[in-house]
Amino acid sequence: MGLKNLLTTHIGAPDSHTLNHYRSVGGYESQKKALSEMTAEQIVNDVKNSGLRGRGGAGFPTGNKWGFIPKTDKPKYLICNGDEGEPGTFKDRLLLEKLPHMLVEGMVIAAKAIDSHQGYIYIRGEFHKGIRVVEEAVEEAYKAGLLGKNIMGLGYDFDLAVYSGAGAYICGEESALINSLEGRRGHPRLKPPFPAVSGLYACPTVVNNVETFCNVPHIIRMTGEEYKKIGTEKSPGTRLFAVSGHVKKPGIYEVEMGTPMKELIYDICGGIKNDKTLKAVIPGGSSSPILTAEEAMTATMDYESIASLKSMLGSGAVIILSEVADLVETTYRLAEFYSHESCGQCTPCREGTHWVKDLLHKIKNGEGTEKDVELIFSLSRNMEGGTTICPLADACVMAVRPTMTKFKGEFSARLKKEVSISH
Repeated sequence: MGLKNLLTTHIGAPDSHTLNHYRSVGGYESQKKALSEMTAEQIVNDVKNSGLRGRGGAGFPTGNKWGFIPKTDKPKYLICNGDEGEPGTFKDRLLLEKLPHMLVEGMVIAAKAIDSHQGYIYIRGEFHKGIRVVEEAVEEAYKAGLLGKNIMGLGYDFDLAVYSGAGAYICGEESALINSLEGRRGHPRLKPPFPAVSGLYACPTVVNNVETFCNVPHIIRMTGEEYKKIGTEKSPGTRLFAVSGHVKKPGIYEVEMGTPMKELIYDICGGIKNDKTLKAVIPGGSSSPILTAEEAMTATMDYESIASLKSMLGSGAVIILSEVADLVETTYRLAEFYSHESCGQCTPCREGTHWVKDLLHKIKNGEGTEKDVELIFSLSRNMEGGTTICPLADACVMAVRPTMTKFKGEFSARLKKEVSISH
């Protein structure tokens, strides 16, 4: 366990984003193998055998997702979700800027697996450099015959376009992203139907995130069975973790799944900044419930371990909080984010996130009471568990309620002391 370079083996090269460098280290050989030697079913089965799980948040098995695409005469679309907007998350941005051809190659292989001939890379609007680099990579690939008609002379056609979003966090949800691609307002859709049946332009669609697609060329090169030997049985492979907060060496680290969180924090990241004491860890982006220091020291960086602690590995953002962290301020800031980013389509989310944010603002300023705390918990119960079309309201609850529960003392200390009136 620990650090393991798979996706990031050559990321340190100054020209890693170029076609010449990518081909010099074996780039597009997996694409050639997939297009010339493998059937669509063999590609899907290889990815299934690898155990690769989506690296965007939910951790759904990638091969199973591809297998849901029906056999139909309708066009099938392939979409890369590069709308990385979760607070604390920045690992996909690195891949877009440094390894765009790995993404392109992974998408071409996935396209053959689901019989798609049109793909889109949807990138967050603020990622100006990433958009430019990916557009240049796509142009290079077209000129080299690695995209377009009769790719590599092997008889498969696949076109790929880059689409810039407008910086809406909600468009990271796959159906809202699809609406945005269609030129509609970025509102999530009711499910079913799921995108695999009725997605972009009401046609079968697969949406995977950047890191997921970047794993595909490595799986084809080494075979799914060999890939599964990395990591744990139920969480195979490596994972890019964006580590931020109170650590001595924040950054993006590719580690083998199953690596102890303690090793990630103290060995790989050098320990807590200024040698302070660890207070808490947000293990998978702001929507994953917070872990106490004691919980974090027992956790390993895989889906099952984090789930056993009632949290999520999520988007791969590990936020380290030391004893100097003001968790009331932190929780308010996250609630403010979700209130701002709610699309307003569902009442429990539109109103609930706003109320939670305002109540936390009162508590933060020392003006809140026990009744405000009770109201936050009451609102939380009405916001979660399927009361909204997408999980944004649930994400707000998960960012707020566990912190208020596990660190109750910090919130109680900020409450206004109610004076009883004697007659």
